Amino acid sequence: MRLGKTAVVLGGSAAGLCAAGALAPHFDRVLVLERDELPAGAGHRRGVPQSKHPHFLLNSGRRAIGALFPGFEDDLIAAGGLLLMPSMDAAYLDGPGWSARKRSAMTMVYGSRILIERVLRDKVRELANVVVREGAAVRGLTTGNGEITGVAFTASGGDEHVDADFVVDAMGRGSPVAGWLAAAGWPEPAVQTLDAKVTYTSRWYDLPAERPASWWWRHLVIMPTPDKGEHPPEHEFLVNFFPVEGNRVIACMGSWGLDMPSTTDAFVDTARRVRTPLFAAAMDRCTPASPVHLTRSTGNKWRRYDRLRTPPRRLAFVGDSICAFNPFYAQGISSASGSALLLREHLAGAERLDAGFSARFLAAQRTLLRVPWSLAMARDQGYACAVGTEKLPEWRRRLVAAVSAPAFSLVVGAAREDAVVDEHFAKVFNLDESLGEMLRSPRVLAGLVRYRVRAALGRHRVPFGFDPQAEPPATDYSPDAGATTAAGAR
Repeated sequence: MRLGKTAVVLGGSAAGLCAAGALAPHFDRVLVLERDELPAGAGHRRGVPQSKHPHFLLNSGRRAIGALFPGFEDDLIAAGGLLLMPSMDAAYLDGPGWSARKRSAMTMVYGSRILIERVLRDKVRELANVVVREGAAVRGLTTGNGEITGVAFTASGGDEHVDADFVVDAMGRGSPVAGWLAAAGWPEPAVQTLDAKVTYTSRWYDLPAERPASWWWRHLVIMPTPDKGEHPPEHEFLVNFFPVEGNRVIACMGSWGLDMPSTTDAFVDTARRVRTPLFAAAMDRCTPASPVHLTRSTGNKWRRYDRLRTPPRRLAFVGDSICAFNPFYAQGISSASGSALLLREHLAGAERLDAGFSARFLAAQRTLLRVPWSLAMARDQGYACAVGTEKLPEWRRRLVAAVSAPAFSLVVGAAREDAVVDEHFAKVFNLDESLGEMLRSPRVLAGLVRYRVRAALGRHRVPFGFDPQAEPPATDYSPDAGATTAAGAR
């Protein structure tokens, strides 16, 4: 059902492209206004500085984008994306040492942000009623009778205006829309914030033409140390050696509240002090393909448009323009595409774009966003360096910091040995289930208790804690793989 002549999307990044896919079935024309000149292929651009860092496309995001653009995943893989099983293709240094390698049901598609956006742009170009205007800087909204009526922008050196039956804000963390609405008479939305002072730094490398025999892994992950005693600050880093298309990797180091290297010499030197020598050794075997890229704009921020008594009609928000997350948790694209798919579903059931439509969509979007928001809060609220409206009183912060790491280790340990816990944990990681839903499952709770008892008795089914100074074990410890359960374990 067509709901109007023209819909306008503010921003042509991943969130805006997904929004265009959601709007296309319901409007005669969809106009995407993008400030940057878009590259013809997979290239970096000023408006997406985080494209230089690793991006996970979680399963919920894969499904949402696939629903909006059928064939997206096949096209992404055909363009160079890597379909991998992390539990078999990634080496994880978690807790005291390397985790065991074993098969699981979860797969992921690895690829750079610039490749994901290039494939999305190609899918949008297949939609006959969608037009992307490049070099178009949005300057404001026109309003009347409590609703959005148009968009003012500058393109090709001149001012332009387009009447709009519906507008989607996909302008990211720095979106000025809240200010424009306030100037037009709406109250400023409440904003929830928590900035855990995350900084991360990345450098791209070309892999060697032939991988060393010991590199059974494609992805290398080094989690922060659980050690509470004296240790180098680099042991607090979250580290990725992240595979992308074109036989390349992104070497990335990040931390909560610590200084990170911003020059190539400092980057290489710092890499030699992380928890395992494998990270620096892997970099040494590769050829640098970029300078070092550092990002500090990583705070969690939720603009609560859902709490406005009379939200503006004919306006929706997707991506970071409404809810931005600490990028460590890889929730951005998946949350944005989920909001876009939710918008399409609400448009499909709408007879008119009135106040009731706005209220229903914002309420449903609130439920959707609570899942990734609660996961981000669960960890970031434990850091003493965190600031913002969601900062906890000191006694609660200390409690979160003391409980969160052991609780996470318990869940990870149980998931190693219990297929049901592993399944639910994968759903939480992929935003298919909330942490609360997982912990309300009697079967999951039973699995956690059973694992804790077995661990106390020293009866582990799957070994873990392999020496971080040694190569991660290549042995397949899947239940039907016939691996011994003790060799080399801690």
